[in-house]
Amino acid sequence: MTPFFVLITTFVYAPYFAAGLAPNPIAGQALWGYATSAAGLGIAVLSPMLGAISDETGPRKPWIAGLGVALVLGTATLWLGRPGDPSMILPMLTAYAIGSVGAQGVSVFVNAIMPTLVPARRLGRLSGTGSSVGYLGGLSSLFFVLGFLAANPQTGRTLLGLTPLFGLDPMLRAGDRAAGPLTALWFLAFAVPLFLFTPDQKRKLGVRAATRKGLATLVQTLSQVRHYRNVCMFLVANMIYADGLVALFSFGVIYAAGTLGWGTVQNGIFGILLLIAGTFGTFAGGRLDDRFGSKPVIIGGLIVLILASMAILSIDRDRIAFVVAVAPPVAGGGLFAAAAERAYVVIGLAIGLVVGPLQASSRTLLARLAPLDRLNQFFGLFALSGRVTSFVAPFVVAEVTRVTASQKAGMAVLILFFIAGMLVLARVRVGRPSQTFDV
Repeated sequence: MTPFFVLITTFVYAPYFAAGLAPNPIAGQALWGYATSAAGLGIAVLSPMLGAISDETGPRKPWIAGLGVALVLGTATLWLGRPGDPSMILPMLTAYAIGSVGAQGVSVFVNAIMPTLVPARRLGRLSGTGSSVGYLGGLSSLFFVLGFLAANPQTGRTLLGLTPLFGLDPMLRAGDRAAGPLTALWFLAFAVPLFLFTPDQKRKLGVRAATRKGLATLVQTLSQVRHYRNVCMFLVANMIYADGLVALFSFGVIYAAGTLGWGTVQNGIFGILLLIAGTFGTFAGGRLDDRFGSKPVIIGGLIVLILASMAILSIDRDRIAFVVAVAPPVAGGGLFAAAAERAYVVIGLAIGLVVGPLQASSRTLLARLAPLDRLNQFFGLFALSGRVTSFVAPFVVAEVTRVTASQKAGMAVLILFFIAGMLVLARVRVGRPSQTFDV
């Protein structure tokens, strides 16, 4: 699913929609945000219910297949959004929202399969390896689109200086739009090994009976979740620092564009570097998780994010570390030629190294905390906790930026989210509950 989040929501299709399909970039960003919020609300409502029903039916693969259909249809449809055609705005936003619900829903059930594949002592390695492979997939797909498909309309050349493959017309932004069908094909290709070689749970109940029992169990779980103290505390911590991460990814590139004047080329290469760092980070993070535990890895990642956020605030066009004067970036001065740009890239690499392990170890910690007979439900609540308030941090950053007329003041808010999430996580005791209630 990583290519969906890399190609569609971050580096390729989202910027294309805002600049090429919407009336103007401001309206494009707002419309894309509304669609993202709608998709987030949909998955927040659906994932706990689907997880509860799946717990009673047994197999997870049918749910992955069904949600995968939504992912494939939604992303493939994005190809139709030609630039300058206002009639396609609503259909493309709808397709994006459907694809997003599919992608995030698939993630819930793939996460729920994970604890059944290996012994508990190897969960960290499995989670970290899976995330690193996902990062590698995102990196490969981004490199392929930028290097071979998406061309600059002015030059007609891709990032590698090539003519786009398959005769894709740069003036129609065909390479950017091709990110949609490519994401669909990517999922289909790499879902095949999951369906062919990964074991699944045995069937328990029929869908109708499982729906009745699953929803009843979900209501009971929601009413009793406070009794699962460790799980509840972890979900609250995840909700807080996941909000910070959403805002960091939403505003990090915007901050670089406003402060350093970065454009598409710099952003694309910066994204590739982040994904490379994330690939190595998640691979190493899984082994650190198995050796030291999920909680220390998460706390370590949050400490790095706090320090990195502080370091970001110290960078201006002509200063680093607040007081060190440097030459500002200049047009035609070379890629990341200015000291401030290089400093920002180094900070970005540090963030890339820890975000993957933080997210992978968060999944692993929940797998180690949640009752085994309610894993799908708690992974649904995990998805809910990571999305139910995901609008809060971006809203606070935007409002502080507006009130203070300062990008730095807005970005400084993220430090508070990471600190608060770390303090709540510190209260979590690691260990799976041995009884119905962990009190």
